[in-house]
Amino acid sequence: MKKLATFLSAVLAGAAISIGGAVFLCTDSRPAGAALFSVGLFAVCTLGLDLFTGKVCYIFDNPPAYAARCGLIWLGNLGGTLIMGTALRLTRLDVISKAQGICEAKLSDSIISIFILAVFCNILIYLSVESYRSSPHELGKYLGLFLGVAVFVQAGFEHCVANMFYFTAAGAWSGKTVLYLLVMTLGNALGGVIFPLAKKFRARAEG
Repeated sequence: MKKLATFLSAVLAGAAISIGGAVFLCTDSRPAGAALFSVGLFAVCTLGLDLFTGKVCYIFDNPPAYAARCGLIWLGNLGGTLIMGTALRLTRLDVISKAQGICEAKLSDSIISIFILAVFCNILIYLSVESYRSSPHELGKYLGLFLGVAVFVQAGFEHCVANMFYFTAAGAWSGKTVLYLLVMTLGNALGGVIFPLAKKFRARAEG
């Protein structure tokens, strides 16, 4: 039952990020769309949902079984984005053509570029999530969420769960898409642990 609850929570997290992705696609101004995309992570953190890019940041703070949990969360996030992306393709919203343009740019990029951009993305996601978890001030909690997400979207960094939604909305799934998604996932995982590991190293050095 615990695994099922985690999976369902991850599905909802994928749906939340999809809503952020949808509003980004429907907003003509990129800066405004980047800002509004933050509603996805806001929902995840406020409702306590399971999002891979946030959870993977704490993989070294947990026992080995936590890595398997992160894998389950990734699959749940994929399920949520598949549902939302497929559903939105059936509506009047102009998401298909815009998603196709975004996905074409991503899939024509090099593997190394995709990986680096994914690393950068999750450095910001870690800062966002850690701000929400640790800031003693309510304003700081939400400002951290907003800034981290708005910056990574505006910069064009690669978020594997958001891209699950874009690939689905665009109808762009293929073997190459899966490969690129796995590269994004690895990049997000690495980016998410850089600052936590640096903090551990500094704490040991000072201790």
